[in-house]
Formats: sequence, structure tokens, C-alpha cells
Amino acid sequence: MDPISYFQAIVLGLLQGVSELFPISSLGHSVVLPRVFGWDIHQNDDYFLSFLVATHCATALVLFLFFLQDWVRILKGLGRSLRDRYIDPEDSYAKLGWLLVIGTVPAGLLGLLLEHPLRSLFASTETAAIFLFINGLMLFGAEALRRRAPVRDESGIENDEDIAGRLSFRQALGIGTAQAFALIPGLSRSGASMGGGLLAGLSNEEAARFAFLLATPIIGAAGVLKLPDLLGSQGDHVRGQALVGALCAAVTAWFSVRFLLRFFETNRLTPFAVYCCIVGAVLSVAFALT
Repeated sequence: MDPISYFQAIVLGLLQGVSELFPISSLGHSVVLPRVFGWDIHQNDDYFLSFLVATHCATALVLFLFFLQDWVRILKGLGRSLRDRYIDPEDSYAKLGWLLVIGTVPAGLLGLLLEHPLRSLFASTETAAIFLFINGLMLFGAEALRRRAPVRDESGIENDEDIAGRLSFRQALGIGTAQAFALIPGLSRSGASMGGGLLAGLSNEEAARFAFLLATPIIGAAGVLKLPDLLGSQGDHVRGQALVGALCAAVTAWFSVRFLLRFFETNRLTPFAVYCCIVGAVLSVAFALT
């Protein structure tokens, strides 16, 4: 029998596209869901990691395509700064590009150095459930920051120049460091990044937008680096399921980012915080009793 059924691939793919962008931790859900459903799937199994590679690549591709016009401007800005060996203070997209580069460094370095130790240490269902609860507390803290954050007018929501003007390189490094906590199953990448953005003075919608831009290279690089595993022997018997899961993740990721950018214009992180606290607490008790 195949180690992952097509039904399981559909469920896991749909979940990945939502939980990677919603601040509820995709990795945490990937750890606890198989046990909740009684599936013989473990987060550190080679075939499961290969499957997750495909869903992560799909999510990163969707994010890149969704913000394609922004990325074209950002890459052109980076090119101008490299050509001139200088970041023009008036060149907002050049600065935004380097903010994203600097913000990517902490998660990239920690991912290369500590990903396997952290996953091995925290990948049990019990600890993932506990960190889901902790993630909820983190979101409550981020919501408290949101109440103090400035409210922009409608014209600022789609304006990357506002983000570039308000963030310093040190703040971008801090947001990137916060994002690195998502290496622990149960802690949300987008939630940590949004909280860091709010702490840096961004509005709620600006923090969400910067978090999605910052997530794109990290998720994409992690997927590309492990893509040979999917194409090699570790991908045997899961490639078809990985393709189905990736397509499902792409669909839900597209609708998730559209929804969240609108949602955070006027709404709060509280619903996600409540969800994580309840699910984390209930699963922690349930796993401890069983």
C-alpha cells in the first residue's frame, strides 16, 4: 500500500494552503492531524517530508504569482542598487528588496543549522499541541500590539512604499528572527512575522503584506532545496499524491491570501488566537490521556 493515500493527500494539501498563511502553524497541524485521524503518518518520515516539499513549493509559487507585480518592482529595485552599489533613499522598492533580503537571513541560517534538531526535539504530537497553545498566546500579544498600531487610509493598503518608508533594516532583521520561530512545530510563521511587523510600527494590513512577501523566498527555498528528495528514492510511491496535494495547497493558498489581505484591513488576530488556544489545550489534554 502507498504510505499516503490520495484522500490523505487531498486533506493535507488543503490544510497546508490554509494553515501556512493563516497564523495557525502549518507544521503544527501537519504533526497533530495524522494522530487525530488515526493515520499511520509521522512528521519525520522521509516520504512525508518529501510530500510536504511539494505542498510548500506550491504555496510559495502561489504567493509569488499573487504578488508578481510587486516582485517585479522589488527585483528591479535590487538590480538598480547592485548596479549603482548604493541604495537610493528615494528608491522605495530597492529598499524594500533589501529589507526582505535581511529579513530572510535569520530564518535561512537557522533553518540550515537547526531545522533537523528542532524538528526532532519538538516534533512529537504532545509538544506540537503545547506550542499551538503557546502560538495562541503569542497571537493575543500581537493583537494587543495591533490595537496600538496606526491605522492607514485605504490608499496605503496596497502601497509597498509605505512599508519601505516605515521599516528600518534592524527592524526587518527582528521580524526575520521572529519568523525563524516557525521552525518549531506549533508556532506560526505568518503569526510571528505579523507580530514583529506590528511591534515595528506597521499597521495590521501592512504587517500581513510584509509577512507574505517575506514568507515567499523562505518557503520557496526550503522546497527547492529538498526537491531532489521528492525526485529521488524518498519520493517513491508519493509523487502522485504529492502532485495532488500540491494542487490542493495551491488552490487554498490563493483564496487564503486574498481573504487575509482583506480580513486584516479591519479585523483582528483574536479569532486565530482563540482557535489555537482551544485546539492546543484540548489536544494537549487528549494526547496526555491517551
